[in-house]
Amino acid sequence: MSTEALTQERILIVDDEPTNLKLMDRMLRGQGYQGLVLVDDPRDVVDLYRSARPDLILLDINMPHLDGFQVMEQLKSLNDPLLPPIVMLTAKHGKDFLLRALAAGARDYITKPFDRNELLMRVRNLLDAQLAHRFMHDRKKVLEDMVRARTEELRRTRLQVVQRLGMAAEYRDEETGNHILRMSHTCALLARAIGWDDAQCELILHASPMHDIGKIGIPDAILLKPGKFEPHEWEIMKTHASIGAKLLDGDDSDLMRMARDIALTHHEKWDGSGYPSGLAGEAIPMAGRIAALADVFDALTSERPYKKAWTVEDSVDLIRENSGQHFDPALVQVFMEQLPGILEIRERYAEPE
Repeated sequence: MSTEALTQERILIVDDEPTNLKLMDRMLRGQGYQGLVLVDDPRDVVDLYRSARPDLILLDINMPHLDGFQVMEQLKSLNDPLLPPIVMLTAKHGKDFLLRALAAGARDYITKPFDRNELLMRVRNLLDAQLAHRFMHDRKKVLEDMVRARTEELRRTRLQVVQRLGMAAEYRDEETGNHILRMSHTCALLARAIGWDDAQCELILHASPMHDIGKIGIPDAILLKPGKFEPHEWEIMKTHASIGAKLLDGDDSDLMRMARDIALTHHEKWDGSGYPSGLAGEAIPMAGRIAALADVFDALTSERPYKKAWTVEDSVDLIRENSGQHFDPALVQVFMEQLPGILEIRERYAEPE
């Protein structure tokens, strides 16, 4: 490290004795150090530190108002990841005093009266180490920012893939991509209303579009049948929940785990009469309960080649009637409270004319 580079660094010198401040100022300026800040009142240290972080602190121990140990405690409480090295200055000698200073966070210790060459060498060495530390910290931050940006790019790409997988299943079932937009945003709205945090709401927003991904494995003759299913056809149709879970299994990410839970359980019913496992009550994952309610409401209020759209009033009545049977009763209550927002989602993502 060049002398020119070192002399540009900021050094905070704290001592209540003006004579000592003048002496250290003269010694350091004689070596070309320019960024010197002289402080005779230790109560000013934290404010000066905040205004322009120094690269080195020369700190007296015995001072009125606050001693050097108290000043160090204040500086440590700032939780600065790049707290500069502190050199304690004192006329006291003795191993116990030295150990106390080092244990309190001092990097070095110089006794008065100062040996000029010793002080200058320690200042130079500590500044050299601090500059190297700062370089590594800044380099680490740049690398972390690069990793964060790349991770975010991968996250967006993965979300686009899973959304398109969900849309592929819906298109095959002669539904539009707007169904999964309405359904997924309704899921996120209900999740937020029951107290889920932002991260969980985002997960269900992006996991719920894959609720019917298992329909990819259902034969067209059954999936696209306009009339009522025969009993054996209905049994085949019900397998789409298990197929979807198998397709989404094997990935330990939060997104794919929730997507699997939704695919597997969004046809379970609160009273245990659903499929594929006959789960009941709180044994059904909350994400599955939310998705079931959002999916049924949108299916009822949407037109299909095989049926006309129900009115909102009739659809709400059916959901209310099935509270405690098909649907989680507490969730139905939340649904009713959030109905204006759900209808706004329905309007926002309405089918094109």
